[in-house]
Amino acid sequence: MERWSSHLGFILATIGAAVGIGNIWRFSSLVGENGGGAFLIPYLIAVFIFALPLMILEITMGRRFRGTVVSAFTALRPQFRILGWFICAVVFLILSYYIVITGWTLAYATFSTLGTTTSFATFTGSYIPVVFGIIAIILTGIVVSFGIQKGIERIAIILVPLMIGILILMAVFCATLSGFGSAILFIFTPDFSVMSRADLWLAAFGQAFFSLSVGEGILLTYGAYLSKEEDVPKSAVIITVADTGIALLAGIIIFSVVFTFGLAPTAGTELAFTTLPLAFSLMPAGHLVAIAFFVVLFVAAFTSSISMLEVCVASVQEASGWSRTKTTTILTAFLLLVSLGPALSYSAAQLSLWGVPVLDIMDETIGTLGLYFAAIMIAVAFTWFLPPKTAGAGPAAGSAGTRAIFLLCKYVIPSTLVIIIVLHMVLGFDPTDATYLVGKRYIQSFVQMGGVFIIITGIYAMVLLINTIRK
Repeated sequence: MERWSSHLGFILATIGAAVGIGNIWRFSSLVGENGGGAFLIPYLIAVFIFALPLMILEITMGRRFRGTVVSAFTALRPQFRILGWFICAVVFLILSYYIVITGWTLAYATFSTLGTTTSFATFTGSYIPVVFGIIAIILTGIVVSFGIQKGIERIAIILVPLMIGILILMAVFCATLSGFGSAILFIFTPDFSVMSRADLWLAAFGQAFFSLSVGEGILLTYGAYLSKEEDVPKSAVIITVADTGIALLAGIIIFSVVFTFGLAPTAGTELAFTTLPLAFSLMPAGHLVAIAFFVVLFVAAFTSSISMLEVCVASVQEASGWSRTKTTTILTAFLLLVSLGPALSYSAAQLSLWGVPVLDIMDETIGTLGLYFAAIMIAVAFTWFLPPKTAGAGPAAGSAGTRAIFLLCKYVIPSTLVIIIVLHMVLGFDPTDATYLVGKRYIQSFVQMGGVFIIITGIYAMVLLINTIRK
């Protein structure tokens, strides 16, 4: 099995996996919808008390078992193999629509470079989104096919510092805008009167879990490539602080523009692809700002897409015995096929079910509930079912801090996620907590359950197909 060539390579690759489009437009939209600074308090609690411990557990277990999501679950109990494949299937289906959004960011980075302003409605009223989605898939497949050091690590070392550097330069530029002071006050001044709202806390927890890519098997897979000398808790803290810092930088940039031009900060997708480009066109050096913004969006989405595909490629390669190139080629071709549904839903074809775009259905079912279930599986399996020898050398042992992490993952985190699922499914409580397309309408609970049933059936079929290939 390949290893990261350096500590820096692992840190940057994992930051790239964690930082996604959710850190850019989704974080800002949720801050705007939930009272500005009031959102930060529950968000930081969720990040450092809930998401960070699960990150440490995942990375530690990946390094301990030196395998994929599937083989790590199998090492716990042979009958748990199916759970590993379930997580792979969930991640693959999320990737199938996330890569479509990655294509959007690539398209708008291209438009900005060419000096073209295109509204989101015009863009999605054509088949251009499908074309750019295909390009994004091919680029992702190429990077993963080169392996850990020559592919994922090399691209992370180039793109992640570039993304951070551009964000810092944009923040410095935005300090010259009239709305900069208002943006700082809005983000960092909490409104304690809304702290009792349940939807505020659910939104914060949803953003924390998905922003850090915990519970997806990505961190477990990346942890398998880690050296024994790596200080996992320290690395996890660095990754978490970087991820949170990038989200705050993006928020400062977006709200500076929002308050300067009197825009609505809760517009989500429309804000990123329609409203902000119009605002950029009115700014000094707005052409360069637009290019920088969409390059950041693309890098964030692209590095996350790479990490999701790697989870699937690593697992299928291990199970099938194929070469990395062959495995990546087959899964990339399969991804091209599966992504057509969500891609066509935001195109001239307007593919939909129950009157809702396919991409939205996938986002609100598999992208929300599917990942909650996956996170519960990881938290429960690697705490309750650890072999005694492994538990003695894992996060359950050692200092009081590591034991606290283990107990949080064993009891508190799964319980919290179960409560969130119940609020979603039973009470019909649909806060804006875990969808990528913030600002979109939400699917009613009974439709959401139907979508979950369809998705689970599809996952089961995919798992059967993978097991058949493996045999």
